[in-house]
Amino acid sequence: MIKSPIFGLIIALAVVAVFTAFGPAEKSLGTNVRVVYLHGVWVWTALVAFILAAIVGLLGLITKRESLNVWSRVLGRTGLVFWITYLPLSIWAMQTNWNGLFLAEPRWRFAAVFAVGGLVLQIGLTLMESPKWASVGNILYALAMLFALQTTESVMHPDSPILTSDAVRIQIYFFGLLFLTLLAAWGVARLWLQAEHSE
Repeated sequence: MIKSPIFGLIIALAVVAVFTAFGPAEKSLGTNVRVVYLHGVWVWTALVAFILAAIVGLLGLITKRESLNVWSRVLGRTGLVFWITYLPLSIWAMQTNWNGLFLAEPRWRFAAVFAVGGLVLQIGLTLMESPKWASVGNILYALAMLFALQTTESVMHPDSPILTSDAVRIQIYFFGLLFLTLLAAWGVARLWLQAEHSE
């Protein structure tokens, strides 16, 4: 196991980049679809981190174990890193595949609102001394995000194209890329945990 969180993260991101570069082409979008794959796994990774932050936080509040509350804070911050960096990936995907930006897309506005709201929340939770407030905040944030995600309409954004696709090869590739991106998220989480212990 790689002991240095920074070195491990660099390796994970490098592997994600190489894996993305060799992604399968798609009939309509050609090789430009690789950016779409990357932006898809990036947002899924953020959602996984937010959901885990809420679950771990709930367990921390129930069991009153401070270490779980700390992990909730770490995972919430990790999710936010991927959520905020997903926004430029989304713009890149729009530009390379549709030759323009459609920022009026409800899914884009939803993403931007939760990026700003998440940043304000995480800054506020960092200023609070007790990590149990991170658990409370992450639970409320994840619930609000999942509710908004279910109720936000799509104009141009397709609903879960990977899950509804008949291309098994693309699905296998996508979930392989998701696994690698989750490893990168683990690297980010280790960095946040290191920062927690140095405070």
